[in-house]
Amino acid sequence: MMKRKTLYALLACISILFILYALVKNYMIDPGAEAFLSHKTGLKRELHLPAWLIVMRVHVAFACLAMAAGLLNFSNRVFEKSRKFHRINGYVYFASVLLVVLTSGYMAPYATGGKISSMGFNALNMIWLLISITALVQIKKKRIDRHRNWMIRSYAFCFTNLFIHLVTSLVHQGFGATYAISYTVSVYASIVLLLLIPEFIVRRIVKSRDIAVTP
Repeated sequence: MMKRKTLYALLACISILFILYALVKNYMIDPGAEAFLSHKTGLKRELHLPAWLIVMRVHVAFACLAMAAGLLNFSNRVFEKSRKFHRINGYVYFASVLLVVLTSGYMAPYATGGKISSMGFNALNMIWLLISITALVQIKKKRIDRHRNWMIRSYAFCFTNLFIHLVTSLVHQGFGATYAISYTVSVYASIVLLLLIPEFIVRRIVKSRDIAVTP
């Protein structure tokens, strides 16, 4: 029990810090996304900046909302206190994921790294949406454990941006690759990490439950 509380506290700290960072950076420090756009070179289609910025801000807002909603619904205290809130907040999470995926789909053709990066983002969006729908289907069928496991897999994708920037920095600064190549590599590396890490967590949880019920 203590281990789960510690893990949740760690998750909460990382999520809250990342939400604050994303909001401050995108709405206060660099609302025009000049630093991010400076890396976009050789775009195949014209980027209409005003429209792109609006979509980007909506994307960031709902990404933060999805992260916050998901974090709340992983809290046993919140679940025990109000299952109605848990259910409503769950729909907020799924609606937020849908809007993040839609806005990401709009921005994908303008991704740093060109068409290969765009394809990676589209694949990432489809995987996240399918995993989230699976989680929703499982709870509709009253399969609580399976729902929780699929939600763990879905929630991992809330950290897509964090993983992409971490891997980009590692490849760009650590191995000297160009920013565009580093960014492209990070998109695909993040997909792999976002599938493997939650799977490891799910299997550890299932294993611990099996041990707990073994006489």
